Amino acid sequence: MKIMYSIIAPIYNEIDNLPELYRRVKEVMDSNGEPWELILVDDGSMDGSTEKIRELAQKDKTVRPVIFARNFGHQVAITAGWDYARGDAIVIIDADLQDPPEVILELAKKWKEGYEVVYAVRGEREGESWFKLWTASIFYRLIYRITDVKIPVDTGDFRLMDRKVVNVLKRMKERHRFPRGMSAWVGFKQIGVTYKRAARHAGVTKYPFKKMFRLAINAITSFSYFPLQVATFFGFFSAGISILAIPVVIVMRMAGNGAFFGQATTLIAVLFLGGVQLISLGILGEYVGRLYDEAKGRPLYIVRDEPEG
Repeated sequence: MKIMYSIIAPIYNEIDNLPELYRRVKEVMDSNGEPWELILVDDGSMDGSTEKIRELAQKDKTVRPVIFARNFGHQVAITAGWDYARGDAIVIIDADLQDPPEVILELAKKWKEGYEVVYAVRGEREGESWFKLWTASIFYRLIYRITDVKIPVDTGDFRLMDRKVVNVLKRMKERHRFPRGMSAWVGFKQIGVTYKRAARHAGVTKYPFKKMFRLAINAITSFSYFPLQVATFFGFFSAGISILAIPVVIVMRMAGNGAFFGQATTLIAVLFLGGVQLISLGILGEYVGRLYDEAKGRPLYIVRDEPEG
């Protein structure tokens, strides 16, 4: 029996990239000689991408369109791709062609050797600013150090996963999603393949600093209690300073040191402790808000049009 591949590409305002994405994926997968499907998940595009996806699907039945009712986010679009994928091997790839489709065959080679998750490691990154490279490097290493799951550094969502892995991931319905962390958390036999990340083919990035920061927050709070531990540390630290400062202030005042008279010292102490409390409340609020989102039980996404079969 021939193996079937499912290629998942989340789409948000990528009309200039869609024709080239389809051409290169088709060229690569046809050369492989095994059945494949391209699942294009339209995440509420407003630039004509939706119509282009439908046009490609009409011309080629290997293209399966999943059209969201509105924008639900890149991570949720990946989840929808998992839900609709029919293949034995499922690949996640970006639509901007920074992840070269040609690398899919290298991932597939490792999968056929027995690995169940084959993630692509970014050895080089073209067309990105020093700031993006610097923040990305910090992001990956910070996540690796403070999360409970050891997520490989310099890896994005570009990866190939076995059907059994995706079946497990489909049962994980948390709303604040971090797919690369989820695929590391489930375990299985994993390996990385190094590749050269290309410059964006067309258009602008859909992950500015604000979204990257939000993704980092999702990753940390989904896989670590580290922020809560930091809040506890600050609490003990400030309490320790207060305890040590009491005898110092008493002695200095008895010695007549004018620096410890008046309200300046009290004001500084109150501001410091107030800041620690507000930071701690903010961290607690982040976790409580996530619990509230989960308790509502709303669907992760709403599909306006889905593929046949």
